[in-house]
Amino acid sequence: MNQQYQRYLSVVVPVMNEEDNVQPMIEAVQAAVGQYDYELIFVDDGSTDQTRQRIAALLTDRIKLVELRKNYGQSTAMAAGIDHCSGQFITMLDGDLQNDPSDIPMMLEKLIQEDWDVVAGNRANRKDGALLRKLPSKIANAIIRRWTGVYIKDYGCTLKVFRAEIAQEMGLYGELHRFIPVLAAMQGAKITQVDVKHHARRFGKSKYGIGRTTRVMSDLITMVFFRKYIQRPMHLFGGLGFGSLALGILINLYLLVLKLMGHDIGGRPLLVAGMVFLLGGIQLITIGIVAEVSIRNYFEGTGRKTYNVRRIHSK
Repeated sequence: MNQQYQRYLSVVVPVMNEEDNVQPMIEAVQAAVGQYDYELIFVDDGSTDQTRQRIAALLTDRIKLVELRKNYGQSTAMAAGIDHCSGQFITMLDGDLQNDPSDIPMMLEKLIQEDWDVVAGNRANRKDGALLRKLPSKIANAIIRRWTGVYIKDYGCTLKVFRAEIAQEMGLYGELHRFIPVLAAMQGAKITQVDVKHHARRFGKSKYGIGRTTRVMSDLITMVFFRKYIQRPMHLFGGLGFGSLALGILINLYLLVLKLMGHDIGGRPLLVAGMVFLLGGIQLITIGIVAEVSIRNYFEGTGRKTYNVRRIHSK
């Protein structure tokens, strides 16, 4: 984590094949946050067009380019941008100009004046296709809210403002950028949301498709586990294991009684079910024990704490 901040505000923009949006993005960010001591960090996520060259031609003391060796995905690009920030506050923006940089000052002031850790954008009037973008997004947002207990209306809006210490400890990888509010909440961050402007894409093509739905659901399972059980995995695996074990024992006791009464139980499907529940319960409990050992090694071996201190008050 940066201990000394060189800038007041860092604006992180992951880009891939956004050559026509580079110049307008720079102008829009300058117009929006020019009153602050800011830096603009582009992260080129394996572009195959002229995006990298156009950014490189416009570099200044305020504009930085982080070039990745290949396309790693948006989460990794965001993480790379955060790692190279020097600002006390960090803002995330999509590189397609559908987010409006002019919302940043309002969000930053809200974060500071009302003492929030994260201010997330909500695309109140979203300019995307209803069938392929809006509807799946609404369904996914509802499921994420229900399963994680983090009540943000629009998880898919990249525009967010963070305190640097929160952004730097989120641990973005894979495709977890959709779950940034959940990752922040796991650190105890205070999160709020505000309505922001949203524009139709002017240049280039969208990198998102309906196929991302299955990836969102897969990542959601990971997030539910990390949100609820990362420090106590035995509560999940042990609960399921003991439930399965108890059911297996009951079924097998019932079949034992039938056997003692002279009934043939060898061909009964219930015998197979009883053994499956019995063995499955033992396996789940064993997995829980192994997970507990792994979690303890993680925290103790890396020196990480199981808590996060937001602020120390003293006189």
